[in-house]
Amino acid sequence: MGENQGAQLAQTIRQLLAEHGRLTRDPITLPAEADLYHLGLTSHASVNVMLALEGAFDIEFPDYMLTRGMFASIDALGSAVGTLLAG
Repeated sequence: MGENQGAQLAQTIRQLLAEHGRLTRDPITLPAEADLYHLGLTSHASVNVMLALEGAFDIEFPDYMLTRGMFASIDALGSAVGTLLAG
C-alpha cells in the first residue's frame, strides 16, 4: 500500500471511529497508536466500527482477526484493513 493510500485509509478509519466509536476524544486528532479502549471504545462500539469498516472498504473480517488487539488503536485497525485489502 502506497503512502497516499495509507493516509487515506487512516483518515477513513478516523472518520468511522468518530461516527461509531463513542470515544471521549476526537479520533481525528489522536495519535495513531493511542489506546482506543482507554479512550472509551466498548465492545458494542467496536462491533459498530467493524461493520462500518466492512461497508466502507467492501471487506469482511474473518473470525480469527476479531480480537481486542485489532481494535486497540488506529494503527492496529489500519493494519488489519490493509491486510484484507491486499488479499
